Amino acid sequence: MYKRFKRHMTATLILFFGVAVVVASAQTASKKIIIGLTADAMHTDPHQTDELSSVIVYHHFYDALVRRTADMQFVPGLAESWTLQDDTTWIFNIRKGVLFHNGTELKASDVVFSIERCRAQIMSSLVRYVASARAIDEYTVEIKTPQPYAVLHMDLSNFHILNEAYVRSVGDEQLNQKPMGTGPYRLADWVREDHMTLTAFENYYLGSAKIKEVTFRPITNPATRTAAILTGEVDVIQDLAVRDVARVKRNPLFMVVSRPSLLNLSLALDYRNRSPSISLPSNPMKDVRVREAIARAINVDAIGKVIMNGMATPSTQYVPATHLGYVEGLNFREQYPYDPSRAIALMKEAGLGNGFTMTLDATNNRYVNDQQIAQALAGMLAKIGITLKLNLMPKSRFFEYVRVPSDRSSLVMSGWDTPSGDAGAMYNSSMYSRDTKKGYGQSNRGSYHNPAFDALIDRADATPDLNERDQLLQQATRLAIKDIVLIPLHYEQDIYAAKRTVVLNPRVDKFIWAWEMDIR
Repeated sequence: MYKRFKRHMTATLILFFGVAVVVASAQTASKKIIIGLTADAMHTDPHQTDELSSVIVYHHFYDALVRRTADMQFVPGLAESWTLQDDTTWIFNIRKGVLFHNGTELKASDVVFSIERCRAQIMSSLVRYVASARAIDEYTVEIKTPQPYAVLHMDLSNFHILNEAYVRSVGDEQLNQKPMGTGPYRLADWVREDHMTLTAFENYYLGSAKIKEVTFRPITNPATRTAAILTGEVDVIQDLAVRDVARVKRNPLFMVVSRPSLLNLSLALDYRNRSPSISLPSNPMKDVRVREAIARAINVDAIGKVIMNGMATPSTQYVPATHLGYVEGLNFREQYPYDPSRAIALMKEAGLGNGFTMTLDATNNRYVNDQQIAQALAGMLAKIGITLKLNLMPKSRFFEYVRVPSDRSSLVMSGWDTPSGDAGAMYNSSMYSRDTKKGYGQSNRGSYHNPAFDALIDRADATPDLNERDQLLQQATRLAIKDIVLIPLHYEQDIYAAKRTVVLNPRVDKFIWAWEMDIR
């Protein structure tokens, strides 16, 4: 009897677990997610733009030689290892067995092709530190830099690899409609400004994604995004409006997940002798006392509390603590604390007791509550005699308007995001003297010019030693804060709303990567 019962239970358990496995497999196979983004992708060709929505999409279709983890660590990607053979020669060892979506294997020749192709594309800056690349054999690539450059591997985490044969067969225009890489997802359907649907690539070299179907929906209006999550139309939204955080938190079906962003909102001050929107015969901001007065007149804490609803982190430097070039213990806000009385005194010391008028160029739809922040800055600076005229415009116009060398601006409010983990990526673009070195100073909107600063960047860009580069960039950070090149305001919070069934751990770089997500 016992044996008969045991056999019956064994058969029942086998049947039960068999059914359980089938059910579990069915659930895994049916996992789908709809993600609301702030905008549709502009391109699916990864060498065309660094606009955020497009980059989020790139990471689903393509991979880089070096992978950047969610917490900004740089680890092997399509290259399983790399070595510095001499000061300017890097050897990257390509993983064997990595497949493109069409089933062909990744080879060193694809890497070389991607580098050479990128040189002729809009995002040629992705490979600006590559002098030459060649395939030593099928799985080994030699990359030479024009001079020693310690962070090449970090830069390459932003550079995606294409399949040479596929690109040559379909051409650039079709590539932007039919992306094909080694990434965890393939494109299934794309209706511009409506949705983009992706399906999991089961042969992904890091393992098949848990979520098998991903749909991105562009929802540009913040109120509409909030409504979409609360009505269940989407499972996750990016950039939940700060005013809606409490409302979403009150609903037990949803959660709010946030973390400090890499995006540092800051003010660029004009350093030229004459400034276009200031009527005085000479630019008053050339005087460091005036720059300090402006810094001390700004109540960053009030902006964070009142305008950002507590969802911002005051900036202490120009890059966060995770980056090369960050100086431990150095705090811009402690060096130039909010002190309007001292700011007024500095203005008088500079002979500007009567103040002056200038224009602030800023966006009204790019950064969180950017228009309200600009208005608050006008009120704060008015208290020390500086009248700000606000020139607010949509992001579609703004970046062209302030593009160097347009020279139309006296004061610019914009954000800086440095996902490479290296302050040098920002400094050589935004603070290096303009028109002195090819590829440098392209975004130096204030025309800052300091040969000592430039020399530090030159030395940092010419060392193969990562620690030495860090120390040189730290010196540059100290000098930039002493000179008040930019006035840092705050890091935005990356705020997401999601159904409680979603497993979401936000990345430091704000890239939503469905391969890292799951559904309970």
